[in-house]
Amino acid sequence: MNDLSDRDASRSPLISPVELAAHGDLPRPSPHTDAELTALIGLLTPPKSRIETVAVGHSRDAASRAAADAFASAWTARGGKVLTIVNWPESAASWLRPATRLTAGLPDAWVVAAAPLGFAQLARRLRHSTDWDPSRTYAFASLGDSRLPALTGPETLHGLRGATVDGGTWEVRRGWVTTYDTAGSTS
Repeated sequence: MNDLSDRDASRSPLISPVELAAHGDLPRPSPHTDAELTALIGLLTPPKSRIETVAVGHSRDAASRAAADAFASAWTARGGKVLTIVNWPESAASWLRPATRLTAGLPDAWVVAAAPLGFAQLARRLRHSTDWDPSRTYAFASLGDSRLPALTGPETLHGLRGATVDGGTWEVRRGWVTTYDTAGSTS
């Protein structure tokens, strides 16, 4: 289990209503693009990559489900293995069940297509209750929102990377989301 220094192990990882209200309404996922899917596959397959097995997680909305299915099809078509596909609701009592299912198979990486709010709750549970590593996690554009690390806590998502809708990439470092265009410059 991960032990974040700023989090008391006995404290619930659930986001309080006060914390939720401070961040406003988070957007719903949009349908993924071909450029986004290609960039996401590219993040997982740099030269000398040893990523073969992945666990895929998604929110229950149609756009996230379609993105997860498209990724799983593309990953297996290139010879990779999907160990599990796990979904979760936008609100739940603890998120423990999807967190443990997502991390059970010891994948080389995790791939996520999700709405920011549900994933924020799940990510806090993952860090609190499992050996999940955000630096081995790759996401679709919907999670490249700067409010996400603010909502989860600055170290919860450190290392999370993803693709933008236009084929660029983004990453979370020390609570900040940095976006890179397709040529590699920051924006």
